[in-house]
Amino acid sequence: MKIDLNTPALLFPAISLLLLAYTNRFLAIASLVRTLHRSYQEKKEDHLLVQIKSLRRRLLLIRNMQMLGVMSIFFCILSMFIIFSENNLLGKYFFGLSMILMMCSLFFSVWELLMSIHALDVELSDIAEKKTTPQALKEE
Repeated sequence: MKIDLNTPALLFPAISLLLLAYTNRFLAIASLVRTLHRSYQEKKEDHLLVQIKSLRRRLLLIRNMQMLGVMSIFFCILSMFIIFSENNLLGKYFFGLSMILMMCSLFFSVWELLMSIHALDVELSDIAEKKTTPQALKEE
């Protein structure tokens, strides 16, 4: 398969958008951690610690997603430089490495997304359980 300079360039928009999305996720979770930390300082409730611990794991996943995404774009640029230098075989290998790194980044993204959904399910289960108690049914 022949790879020219345009092939790795096709990944640039996708990688840039993914890194922006990862950064937005990071900022949202960081804000939530700060809010929960403040609440814990005031109330010292154990459930807040559990939520903070879960968010810390998610932050680590997002850090890994971002690092892999940055490494992916780095190797993509490197492959472009190497292809520009007319070493197509080495350029192919670095481009392949950049795609593998991006796939790993996407894997971590799905993992973090599943953790996020699980955390929301836990939050919503409190409401669902209160809604189905005999007292709640009488109030309707």
